[in-house]
Amino acid sequence: MLSSHVKRAVGVLCLCSVLLACQSAMYRALETVGIEKRDILVDRIAEARDAQSAAKDQFSSALDQFRSIVTVQGGDLEETYDRLNAGYERTQARADAVDQRISAVERVANDLFAEWERELDEYSSPALRADSARLLRDTERRYGELIRAMHRAQGRMEPVLAVFHDNVLALKHNLNAQAIRGLKGELASIERQTAALIRDMERAIAEADQFIQGMQQQQS
Repeated sequence: MLSSHVKRAVGVLCLCSVLLACQSAMYRALETVGIEKRDILVDRIAEARDAQSAAKDQFSSALDQFRSIVTVQGGDLEETYDRLNAGYERTQARADAVDQRISAVERVANDLFAEWERELDEYSSPALRADSARLLRDTERRYGELIRAMHRAQGRMEPVLAVFHDNVLALKHNLNAQAIRGLKGELASIERQTAALIRDMERAIAEADQFIQGMQQQQS
């Protein structure tokens, strides 16, 4: 009898094999209509950039909502909680979308660079091989700068979400004016963390734009 750990490991391996097969089939299908991995990478980076832009706007909106709740007195506390919780859930959804888009970028980038590296050995011309190798290294370098910027912004999302979530929970279980005053004490910290997150997101968005522009120039 296989242990539960072995069964899970086998299941994960089978799933990975299926996903890899699906990924390879997708590449082959797209290549038949002239869409190469580099084109897919550019599209995925644009999607990740757009997801980060949407998340940036949602984090700003959630901060504005939190600020309005803790600085304006009065109103129905249950309604206040509902608004704050809905804002948190929208923000979490945007953050999840960013995570998914970055993972999609990394999968295609890894496949593209691995294929490019293998194909260097297929050149018969040393000069053409050297040119391709230089272009590969330059593209890898610029991609490295981009993905680090994306991960830096991605890493800042979870602490901000955690603070939002803590305050939503605090309000949920203490629907009174004292709870609102307690939330007010968190405002300065949330503002600082959100501002730092937005700055990193803007840098990542700018890096994505530069990378996309560079890839398009290579093809022109």
